[in-house]
Amino acid sequence: MTAKHTLVALVEDKPGVLTRMASLFRRRGFNIESIVVGRSEQPHLSRMTIVISGSTAMLEQLRKQLDKIINVVKVFDITADDTVARELALIKVGATSSSRSEIIQIVDIFRANIVDVASDSVTVEVTGDEEKIDSLCNLLRGFGIKEMTRTGRIAMTRGSLGRPPAGKQSSKAQGKRQKT
Repeated sequence: MTAKHTLVALVEDKPGVLTRMASLFRRRGFNIESIVVGRSEQPHLSRMTIVISGSTAMLEQLRKQLDKIINVVKVFDITADDTVARELALIKVGATSSSRSEIIQIVDIFRANIVDVASDSVTVEVTGDEEKIDSLCNLLRGFGIKEMTRTGRIAMTRGSLGRPPAGKQSSKAQGKRQKT
């Protein structure tokens, strides 16, 4: 059965790590729905949130392959965990003087923000889960979406700070964690 899975990887903040991971996905034929990389709370480590579609067996194969990459410190599967997940989108919508107030009302309902206003458009910033952003996009399509960009999912488990996610952790990460 194919489902969406969310993996979190802590990786060393070094050149080429993302390229090596992307090459792994390409060679193994994995389709990445989204991948987001940014600094973590730990110096010299970046946090990757990777969303893929596939079977549980495929996910386990991917986790094992990620674990072999030298610069990967920890890999967690947080799919089944209680998480906070968000995405950010910027949406440029066609706007006239007569449609602007209706667009503002829709934006307010979604607790989004207008971050730029031009004579023929407004740019909306929205943060939330994928369904919220999809719903807002569907409503704004009637005005004409001129341009859009989305970050992809970022996620972390709920609970105590510093507590590792309840999801499966790679064996390499467990060994490294015991050493530190």
